[in-house]
Amino acid sequence: MASLTDSHFDLFDLPQTFAVDQQKLDDAYRTVQTQVHPDRFAAAGDAQKRVAMQWATHANEAYQTLRDPLKRARYMLSLRGIDVDAENNTAMEPAFLMQQMEWRENIEDAAGAKNIGALEALLDELRDEERVRFTKLAALVDSRSDQAASEAVRQLMFIERVAHEIGAQIERLEHA
Repeated sequence: MASLTDSHFDLFDLPQTFAVDQQKLDDAYRTVQTQVHPDRFAAAGDAQKRVAMQWATHANEAYQTLRDPLKRARYMLSLRGIDVDAENNTAMEPAFLMQQMEWRENIEDAAGAKNIGALEALLDELRDEERVRFTKLAALVDSRSDQAASEAVRQLMFIERVAHEIGAQIERLEHA
């Protein structure tokens, strides 16, 4: 078995590419979990139980990271020494900043008018934008265009956050 310091890709014996075969990831995760699940070590000593728990936790974190494309991209960049640092690095292309402002205004207008249909249309627009950007992100990560990939990750994090906000607005209006 891999060591706790090996990459998530190594743990599941997967190639280090942005595209992940979900079925292989799921199968590898189940295999690792079967080997390290703490219940298998119920009769073991405290040290073995602790190690099993560390492995199970590591496997869970690795699986959650690799199955989520945004987390996977951030992780791959971190393996290359690139810190996305989305909280402190908010510099973005002017065109994207303008798009952000437009989305925010449209959300505010639709929410103010209690227009669920308009909010749903905005959410669809964001999801379409997200799909396009994930395709570009995959190419950037795999071609090792790390700085551009880092910016793409920050943009996708923003889009994800706005989509979540729209979903919350829709839910609030549906239950008002």
